[in-house]
Amino acid sequence: MPLILAAIRTGQDPVGKLPEAAFHRWLDDSIQCPKCSATYNLVCDYNASVGRFFEEESRRLILMLQKAIFLGHANGHRVAHFETAGVVVTSFLPEKKPTVH
Repeated sequence: MPLILAAIRTGQDPVGKLPEAAFHRWLDDSIQCPKCSATYNLVCDYNASVGRFFEEESRRLILMLQKAIFLGHANGHRVAHFETAGVVVTSFLPEKKPTVH
């Protein structure tokens, strides 16, 4: 089973489905945009996070999430939830609320 990491913007609820797991673990490390104060918290499967090789397995995924967050600065960090498992980063935008004129 591949390791799945999700980065969720601080102060917002997950927009997409969280990684499949019996229990989720919010990692102590968070990712911050180098150009502003936007912060994203990391979530993963608890069993994977306490594994012996988690540091090595998650390093590449965390770097991919950092790059996606850095690129998201250009659009004002509209993306509230990123998820990666392998070589693809999926982004989830919050649903737009209808505006009344």
